[in-house]
Amino acid sequence: MRVMETTKVTVELPLELLDRAQSSTGEGITGTIRRGLELVAASRAQEQLHALRGKVKFSIKLGTLRTDR
Repeated sequence: MRVMETTKVTVELPLELLDRAQSSTGEGITGTIRRGLELVAASRAQEQLHALRGKVKFSIKLGTLRTDR
């Protein structure tokens, strides 16, 4: 099992935003904040992948991939 390094932070958040976010995740404050940060990080990765659209050449045909299911 990998131990993740953590840090403690203090933030000021609009209470209504925190309540809505917690209602959405069904988690406590820490879990909700972690999930939000993961989404921010994932959206950056998606932007980077989107920037590559049409620039990467594959040696396998799409039809071949689809028949391999």
